[in-house]
Amino acid sequence: MAENGDFSFGNSVKAVVMPNGLPKIHTHGGGAGKKEPENGICHDDSAPPVKAQTIDELHSLQKKRSAPTTPIKDGLQQQQGNAAFATISEEERHKLQLQSISASLASLTRETGPKLVKGDPARKLDMPRGTAEHHHYITPTISISDSALKFTHVLYNLSPAELYEQAIKYEKGSFITSTGALATLSGAKTGRSPRDKRVVKDETTAEELWWGKGSPNIEMDEHTFLVNRERAVDYLNSLDKVFVNDQFLNWDPEHQIKVRIVSARAYHSLFMHNMCIRPMPEELENFGTPDFTIYNAGQFPCNRYTHYMTSSTSIDLNLARREMVILGTQYAGEMKKGLFSVMHYLMPKRQILSLHSGCNMGKDGDVALFFGLSGTGKTTLSTDHNRLLIGDDEHCWSENGISNIEGGCYAKCIDLSKEKEPDIWNAIKFGTVLENVVFDEHTREVDYTDKSVTENTRASYPIEYIPNAKIPCVGPHPKNVILLACDAFGVLPPVSKLSLPQTMYHFISGYTALVAGTEDGIKEPQATFSACFGAAFIMLHPTKYAAMLAKKMQKHGATGWLVNTGWSGGRYGVGNRIKLGYTRKIIDAIHSGSLLKANYKKTQVFGLEIPTEIEGVPSEILDPINTWGDQEGYKETLLKLGSLFKKNFEVFANYKIGQDGKLTEEILAAGPNY
Repeated sequence: MAENGDFSFGNSVKAVVMPNGLPKIHTHGGGAGKKEPENGICHDDSAPPVKAQTIDELHSLQKKRSAPTTPIKDGLQQQQGNAAFATISEEERHKLQLQSISASLASLTRETGPKLVKGDPARKLDMPRGTAEHHHYITPTISISDSALKFTHVLYNLSPAELYEQAIKYEKGSFITSTGALATLSGAKTGRSPRDKRVVKDETTAEELWWGKGSPNIEMDEHTFLVNRERAVDYLNSLDKVFVNDQFLNWDPEHQIKVRIVSARAYHSLFMHNMCIRPMPEELENFGTPDFTIYNAGQFPCNRYTHYMTSSTSIDLNLARREMVILGTQYAGEMKKGLFSVMHYLMPKRQILSLHSGCNMGKDGDVALFFGLSGTGKTTLSTDHNRLLIGDDEHCWSENGISNIEGGCYAKCIDLSKEKEPDIWNAIKFGTVLENVVFDEHTREVDYTDKSVTENTRASYPIEYIPNAKIPCVGPHPKNVILLACDAFGVLPPVSKLSLPQTMYHFISGYTALVAGTEDGIKEPQATFSACFGAAFIMLHPTKYAAMLAKKMQKHGATGWLVNTGWSGGRYGVGNRIKLGYTRKIIDAIHSGSLLKANYKKTQVFGLEIPTEIEGVPSEILDPINTWGDQEGYKETLLKLGSLFKKNFEVFANYKIGQDGKLTEEILAAGPNY
């Protein structure tokens, strides 16, 4: 054994007998012909001792400084950015950051912000006695309230790993699932509260925004907003810690918006970390004053006795102050869609069209926009492995082309399966937020079919979790604008080529048909209209967005299409759903440009141009009348749908746009005619 350089019971020396009767083991550093090491150790894998005197000091050596990133800058810009923020000291940078955050959290009546200190307040419990901890803090000049006697700890732009720790440790209902995602609960509210959303109506917004019948904008006055803002700020300042995210909206660097989100939950901070564009380190150091701020005090209710309040929930927008206040709801989607509403106001002022759409790009640079309400297949059809995904929900169309507003995706999870949505399935991993899902208490495997908490289960993840995402999320001007409708009446053709006025008409209408149960159990189609395919989020009158869309389509030669992903051969319950394979063939023909070369004929009532043949699609289904056995029933249903369109459009008919209102007349003429 000694020749192996391992150990032996020692034949060359007298064995030493231990008290237990066993011989003492002697180690040998070398075998035959090998020199014995001077220190007598055979395998020298020793190392210098760690540079720590306590366990806490040892733990501190584990971590090195870093910052969250989204790769959007090239090398030259990074070098320039590094040079810019290297000119001031680290101490000064921290001080400026905290001054900015304190100003955001300032009380308007006391004209001062809270005392701030960076870091987790729980860390002070881990500090050994006699050890001084250095804080970067800012103290307000006026201290006349109890909140001024305490420090508020700022958890600034934490990484997903840090936010996981905060959520798991402090937020009940937070768990790590079997795939590594963070499962959370949004409390009593599991969806948006559109009836509790308010917008400050002042001299400017009274003229600029869409008010009245059909509008999503419900007014409040400046004073009431300030009351709610004070309530939210006081609540946040009363906490030991707040989460602060400084991030961006819009991947077009010329038109990027700086946003600050102040929240009380790690769940909210991680959600917005995923949904907004994550800054590079140099961008974070030079962030400065935000263009827009969200105060998310959703765990605290609004005062029901406050004017304009109709429940304990209130989501308030003040466009003049560039601020949003959330009270009485912890549903994270309010932040995402609130910022989308803000972009619907700010971008058109720059002649940039904000759009509620999916967007992808082919290998040749051809970009397509997909509009559609829930159930129309917008996510499915815009996700194409042969094309790059620019974004799944919110976009801007500027003079530079198309750009995604967001840095992430917010996907529905109900009935999710790997076979149907492999990209979304694979994106649910570490860093992803899973809202209100149900999982096995032992294995932590999620049951996506379980609706025990809500049917509106969601996943929020960075867009780079999608394999074919285009980073940066920008592209050239769109060539095709595809309006999706799931027509449960079964009278719209599978695809129609639209003129510009028709595109505007159907864009303003935002039609789909849902199937709703009636009391006697019979299911009838119900028409649903949502202006611009996102009425809940638009701020201006729908015709203004439609006019901008038509202008950009005309300038850049884009073609409008109406694609029906619903029923054929009869309404729901009689006909059949158009096969997804056929719809994909139609979309492929639009992308390739071959559908522009097809022969067309015009339909009755809606006056739609429909192709006579498409490769891979049965020609008989291209004209709906051919698929109905009951011809009279088809005509009756077609007229019924036409009347529903006309009735919905009445609210827009009196709004004049274009020179002498001629554009309005063209749009009205593009609707059903009978």
